Amino acid sequence: MTLTVQQQETLRAAIQDGLPLTARPYATLAQQIQASENDVIGQIQHWLDDGLIKRMGIVVRHHAIGYSANAMVVWNVPDELVDFVAEKMRVFPSVTLCYRRPRRLPDWPYNLFCMIHGRDRHWVLQQIEQLVQHAELQSIPRAVLFSQRQFKQTGGRYARVG
Repeated sequence: MTLTVQQQETLRAAIQDGLPLTARPYATLAQQIQASENDVIGQIQHWLDDGLIKRMGIVVRHHAIGYSANAMVVWNVPDELVDFVAEKMRVFPSVTLCYRRPRRLPDWPYNLFCMIHGRDRHWVLQQIEQLVQHAELQSIPRAVLFSQRQFKQTGGRYARVG
């Protein structure tokens, strides 16, 4: 069975705020839209393949579980090395997010960003130093930006609300 347009719209709206917290979230969604679990999985895979959904992942409310020392480390990596350096960062256990963004010269020379979450600043700074050693980043200019405020985190928006 292929999902109807109405089922697709209902599914998009249903996943905007996250998957249901059940043992079988796709089955729960299927029940909500009166479709099969395989159809729901197939539709979401189709959206991933088409690029409507870029990625699926979890949003961890790190403050709620005690991680209040959170640092965005920004790096000024030579463009020809960004992929190589990002790969080294990506596999480092305490890096929770790593992505590239364009520089905004002359004020913002940084083009590679990574997040490290921790329970205290000292631990986070130790992790950054271990990352520098692990990925051989001693010569790469960087800045460490600790979070000052917490903002509401949400996933992607796929359907109009209201």
